[in-house]
Amino acid sequence: MELIIRIVALVFSVILHEVAHGYVAYRLGDPTARNANRLTLNPLPHIDLMGSVLLPLFLILMKSPVLLGWAKPVPFNPGYFRDTKKGVMLVGLAGPVSNLILAAAAAVILRIFPLGEIFGLFLAHVCIINVILAVFNLIPIPPLDGSRVVIGFLPDDMVRPYLSLERYGFLIIFGLLYLGVLDAVLIPAATVLLRLLL
Repeated sequence: MELIIRIVALVFSVILHEVAHGYVAYRLGDPTARNANRLTLNPLPHIDLMGSVLLPLFLILMKSPVLLGWAKPVPFNPGYFRDTKKGVMLVGLAGPVSNLILAAAAAVILRIFPLGEIFGLFLAHVCIINVILAVFNLIPIPPLDGSRVVIGFLPDDMVRPYLSLERYGFLIIFGLLYLGVLDAVLIPAATVLLRLLL
């Protein structure tokens, strides 16, 4: 039962994360996500075989204490934005901010209302998973959302070389995870947020 609860919490969280990207892009004048039917909480258009199914199952089978995953990235076209760099930065921030809002809402409900064991466990996992997703996605390595935030502050001539790292992004991320470099940053940051919330 707890395994099912964790998976449902993860899928719901990554879908909301992606919808937030698309919604902010839409509010900035970009209809791409809406036209692709990606501004919906229906999981089917968002499911990514690797990120939504295989990686979570692998982490579960490996008895990992952390459950991570992702949905299909919501498409957006920066050409629609009045200020391209600012627009990209806001779209990038939308996903992690939505995760932090969801984590805070789950924590508040847990603190205020008496809940049954299953729903309480679901909200606890929603809080934990969303904090981890927010912190992880704010890593400033392309293609993670943190890189879109960095773009908002880079000089124009540095944006293209920085984005060229994207083809190696996941290799860099997994390398830093393997070496324990990211753990040294992610675990303390997530722990501080979770202690504040829970």
